[in-house]
Amino acid sequence: MAEEVKKVEAETPAAPPPAAAEAIKAEPEEKAVSPQPPPPHAEESKALAVVKKAPEPAPKKISGGSHDRDIALAEVEKEKRLSFIKAWEESEKTKAENKSQKKLSAIVAWENSKKAALEAKLRKIEEQLEKKKAEYAEKMKNKVALLHKEAEEKKATVHAKRGEEILKAEETAAKYRATGQAPKKFLGCF
Repeated sequence: MAEEVKKVEAETPAAPPPAAAEAIKAEPEEKAVSPQPPPPHAEESKALAVVKKAPEPAPKKISGGSHDRDIALAEVEKEKRLSFIKAWEESEKTKAENKSQKKLSAIVAWENSKKAALEAKLRKIEEQLEKKKAEYAEKMKNKVALLHKEAEEKKATVHAKRGEEILKAEETAAKYRATGQAPKKFLGCF
């Protein structure tokens, strides 16, 4: 900016008319107000701001019109190429993202199908175990019933024998009373 002010002052004649002097003074003031302050957070951005500054328009030469046009066409071609590269890059990134999303969803679907198959297998095994448990419980109940039946039969035979022995003892005692004889064995342990 200081250079521009110096250039403007150097180009002005020694005694400019008052209207022209005011226009020249107004022009540097506008330029002093218009520049944007650099971002406060990074020196890199300052360097980028310096690199990205628009070059001052060079005074056009009358004879170099085709040269300027060639430069402008080259810049347009460069912008076109950069735009194409950026579009290609975005396209490739989108393709990669879509591909990874597709693979992730396939993995999730595979996982869910495997989980469902294992859960179905587990339910089937649980049903089989419940069925076996019921069968074993039934068998055990049948065995318990058979044991109870055998025990009742044994108890009945013991009761029947006891009844027979009591009758026999009563008959023998009645016989001894009738005859008046004493039994030969007294309490079978002597």
